[in-house]
Amino acid sequence: MKLSRRMILQGAGSLSFAIASLRAGALAQPAPAAPSEVPPILFVHGNGEYDALWMTTMWRMESNGIARDRMQAINFTDPNARSDDKVEQAGRSSTEDQRRELAAATAELKRRTGASRVALVGSSRGGYAIRNVIKNGGAGDVSHAVLCGTPNHGVFATDDQLNSEFNGRGAFLRGLNDGESEVTPGVAFLTLRSDGMDKYAQADGRFIGKPGTPTGVTVEGPELKGATNLVLGALDHREVAFHPRAFREIYKFIAGREPARIAIVPEQSVKLGGLVTGTPGGAPTNRPVAGATVDVFRVDPETGERKGNAVHSAKTGADGRWGPAQVEPSWSLEFVLTSPDAPTTHIYRSPFPRSSEIVHLRAARPLGPADKDAAAVVILSRPRGYFGLPRDVVLLDGKGPADVKSGVPTDSTATLRLPAGDIGRNIVAQFNEERIVARAWPASENRIAIAELTY
Repeated sequence: MKLSRRMILQGAGSLSFAIASLRAGALAQPAPAAPSEVPPILFVHGNGEYDALWMTTMWRMESNGIARDRMQAINFTDPNARSDDKVEQAGRSSTEDQRRELAAATAELKRRTGASRVALVGSSRGGYAIRNVIKNGGAGDVSHAVLCGTPNHGVFATDDQLNSEFNGRGAFLRGLNDGESEVTPGVAFLTLRSDGMDKYAQADGRFIGKPGTPTGVTVEGPELKGATNLVLGALDHREVAFHPRAFREIYKFIAGREPARIAIVPEQSVKLGGLVTGTPGGAPTNRPVAGATVDVFRVDPETGERKGNAVHSAKTGADGRWGPAQVEPSWSLEFVLTSPDAPTTHIYRSPFPRSSEIVHLRAARPLGPADKDAAAVVILSRPRGYFGLPRDVVLLDGKGPADVKSGVPTDSTATLRLPAGDIGRNIVAQFNEERIVARAWPASENRIAIAELTY
């Protein structure tokens, strides 16, 4: 009898994102009661990422009756991995750093909720930390482990870079995968993977900068012997964690039943807040930035123009926190982040259907040599997935972005550089059914606009 099974769920389909449910009567829909046996859930982000990526997943959980205070998303202090796990690097974390931080967060969630065990859900590198915690003394604290796109057998498996945590032949992954079963007894394991569209589960090294060099891994690399292994069709590396299809499997595995709904149920009143961080030296961290100013404006969804004065203004203290901002679930928003030693960043967002305390704001990267002739720079960003061509509709100012490659999805940003005559005009960013209108701000004033997708 096999200990693992595989289910192929083909075709992602078009995504009807949350704001579509703002039709008449949607606000009155009650959330179903959550089964009492559902444990608290701790969400774990991937390499270079942050807690806010789990926001839509947590909204879907709430829409199925999971209480907000029964969920938590961790922010690893330094989310980027070291190039050599055994050598300290400024602004980067080791596998032991992540194990220690996740173990502490697990203990805190247990303490806060009074639960004996919690469920851990991780994207990509976050799955390494989950497995490390469970294998090294934490199995009794964890009921379920869901690993989404985690390269469990490596991004590559070769005889070079043996101290990289992403090397399937390295000591770290060999230690996790040792034994006939690759999971720890007593914990229910689920892996979610793509059917060929994950850039970190490819046989050819072109996606990690080594075209033509075999990686030693396959599309089946995220699977584990002894786990329930599901294949979610043509989803990309991030979508196997954050797509509605992934949500369905995460919820079903932890709750033991189908979710009552996939769509996000809007709240009547929305409060937003979060953390301001930066990219010192070009590397993202989740360390708080003090002295940053956050201004939130309601904007016209068709033009991107502001509708009145700021609805919220605040300056961050030592903890880097901003908010709470009171908004309506139908409002399109502009967040203006003025952060020390960084460009003034204008972040345009679709309406937020529900409240969140993890609206993470990170200043844009500095203007560089490629921007020297541009009067304005507008970036289209998709934090919870990549742009897949021809799979997706991706348009920036009415055209397909020149810097988004076809085939296996590898790009999560696209950049538009505009001439002087275009300063101040509206720029439409379209990704499938989500449409954001940004404004072009003068690069000469050290300003960058970002149209940040929620779905």
